[in-house]
Amino acid sequence: MSISSTGSSPSSRRNSFRNDAFIDEKDVIDSITNTEMGCLSIVVLGASGDLAKKKTFPALFNLFRQGFLQSNEVHIFGYARTKLSDDDLRERIRGYLIKGAPSENPEILSDFLKLIKYVSGGYDSAEGFLSLNKAISEHELAKNSYGSSRRLFYLALPPSVYPSVCKMIKSYCMNQAVPTGWTRIVVEKPFGKDLASAEELSAQLGELFDEPQLYRIDHYLGKELVQNLLVLRFANRFFLPLWNRDNIDNIQIVFREDFGTEGRGGYFDEYGIIRDIIQNHLLQVLCLVAMEKPVSLRPEHIRDEKVKVLQSVLPINYDEVVLGQYEGYTDDPTVSKDSNTPTFATIILRIHNERWEGVPFIMKAGKALNSRKAEIRVQFKDVPGDIFKCKKQGRNEFVIRLQPKEAMYMKLTVKKPGLDMSTIQSELDLSYGQRYQEVPIPEAYERLILDTIRGDQQHFVRRDELRAAWEIFTPLLHDIEDGKVKSVPYKPGSRGPPEADELAAKAGYVQTHGYIWIPPTL
Repeated sequence: MSISSTGSSPSSRRNSFRNDAFIDEKDVIDSITNTEMGCLSIVVLGASGDLAKKKTFPALFNLFRQGFLQSNEVHIFGYARTKLSDDDLRERIRGYLIKGAPSENPEILSDFLKLIKYVSGGYDSAEGFLSLNKAISEHELAKNSYGSSRRLFYLALPPSVYPSVCKMIKSYCMNQAVPTGWTRIVVEKPFGKDLASAEELSAQLGELFDEPQLYRIDHYLGKELVQNLLVLRFANRFFLPLWNRDNIDNIQIVFREDFGTEGRGGYFDEYGIIRDIIQNHLLQVLCLVAMEKPVSLRPEHIRDEKVKVLQSVLPINYDEVVLGQYEGYTDDPTVSKDSNTPTFATIILRIHNERWEGVPFIMKAGKALNSRKAEIRVQFKDVPGDIFKCKKQGRNEFVIRLQPKEAMYMKLTVKKPGLDMSTIQSELDLSYGQRYQEVPIPEAYERLILDTIRGDQQHFVRRDELRAAWEIFTPLLHDIEDGKVKSVPYKPGSRGPPEADELAAKAGYVQTHGYIWIPPTL
């Protein structure tokens, strides 16, 4: 059994919602979805590629072994240009699945692999998609659910082929008899390279499918700690009065990797760190950190508030931008020797509204740095009238570690143990690996694929949201490509260009020296 949002009128769905700011999750699902019976066909296009092998199929397998996908109703189809048999595809992905297979139940892996079939064909080939449709239809007829069946197409493909693939799906693979069934399309980032290309892609897909059928996936929205942001902000009384410009001095949203492009130089040089990380992943996090409380947990209410945040972001001031490129980046033979593509960027965004006026949002992402992590760092203002003279020890900070080792901790000043009245920085700590030892944290793709099956678009990017995001960054991206904004070199294994730390300090961020958060051990 699974869940869908189709089958009821907008007015009836609206009337089913209470006016409370938040309602129980089960109420949300019951209100916006209808329980469906019938088989589910999941089609992974680009089945022989890295994304499908490393992310999509493992996510489907984990959903299967946890019972969210039932063998009596689901079938999985791989589609790609590579000539393979069903067994060839199964063997290709087996090694990526086995990491998650419980050793005491090896038959689970075998049962899952039996669900997978493969169809070979071109991405603009009517013959290939007719063969795919025939395979899906045979499965639906065998399950006696033709007409109430559900078809999910996951495009693990480069965006350049989205239009042709979607045309083929629309022409040859739609669920034709849809009294209770549906067809949904999942597309991966990048959604274009700038505002114009993103709008063109959106228009092409919009001509073929309605917005409720399109799921633009950003896997950061499926991360456990990102999903926790709304609960943290709006379900805890002590955060509500503090979460504004009166108490918060600055907010950093940081993504750091300790390795370079490593074989992806050609791809990365076309996009750069802003398109790859900041314009999508970090900007989505900013929306959840900065948005106002939605009137309910209904997906459209949440996405409405995210769009309002993006529309309130002021044009980027180039004096508040530092771009970097690590030394050795252009040694990659697939990268131009005179490339100006940034592998590091610190960009300050400012939100022009009542809550956040004057608070800098410091967006930072980089490759080949001295550590690997992604985190949100909310730094509060200094304590007025500091009688303990502890300002030099650092400010209060609320830190949300997204990866690795998911955690939340509050940096605060306490009395140092002993007879003297001296202070020291410590923390209140919630480390998920220690606190929730018996609860496996799901991978982002598992959660988002399940949301797609359920018809919940809360954690997917809406078309107007995508447009607003590109409007923020497109002018800067064009000026980088024209050489008007230059990347400065930095050493691999460093914090990045020193200019980035200087910019953060100028914006008001106070770095704590001498304090190191140590994750608790089990």
